[in-house]
Amino acid sequence: MLKGKTALVTGSTSGIGLAIARALAKDGANLMINGFGDKAAIEKERAGLEKDFGIKARYSAADMSKPAEIAAMIAETEKEFGSVDVLVNNAGIQHVANIEDFPIDRWDAIIAINLSSSFHTIRAAIPGMKKRKWGRIINIASAHGLVASGQKVAYVAAKHGLVGLTKTVAIEAANDGVTCNAICPGWVLTPLVAKQIEARAQQSGQTFDQAKVALVSEKQPMHEFSSPENIGALAVFLASDAAASITGSSYSIDGGWTAQ
Repeated sequence: MLKGKTALVTGSTSGIGLAIARALAKDGANLMINGFGDKAAIEKERAGLEKDFGIKARYSAADMSKPAEIAAMIAETEKEFGSVDVLVNNAGIQHVANIEDFPIDRWDAIIAINLSSSFHTIRAAIPGMKKRKWGRIINIASAHGLVASGQKVAYVAAKHGLVGLTKTVAIEAANDGVTCNAICPGWVLTPLVAKQIEARAQQSGQTFDQAKVALVSEKQPMHEFSSPENIGALAVFLASDAAASITGSSYSIDGGWTAQ
């Protein structure tokens, strides 16, 4: 469905972002991936996308906390591929502390990367989408874009803001062939989360599976994690023509977390 289109996915060198990039590539989209990490590992992933799916893939090291680098990344993608058709804002960071102990620099960094970077990417990419009368913007928010948890003041504020940004862009672009939606994951079993479960299991004397259920059941009625591939599949649907009239919506993929 996306053959001939170009997708840009921020924070896509690992985890959820990489799974989304792979899903879009499988559907035929050329890719601009972005993120931090070991250069050799990133090049291996980029080359693997081309080999596995027969598409073109490029990499941008743009820092999502720096507006000038974000604008340059959008311009580079348009120059390389001719357009940015699908924009997935996935980059994010986290810090946990009570509000009175929350470092100001951590607040600023989380707001910059988890919220402001999406404003900057959309601001730069949407003129081209409107001109071509086709575009898909997908913001990776969180269950924490809909409900709150303690000790995550910056993350919750940023993700709530991202849901609001999604709605506003959807309204503004409603008659330009451009949709804007948010995906709101709950617990997702990424390699990073798996390490947290392993540490929890060792500390508690539980098996990995026991620790896994204990962790996920703190928030979710369904005692199963979503996978990065689940989120990638939803992103592909939202980028498809089947979702042409879906805009301004937030899609929970959270095992019933926000249904409570």
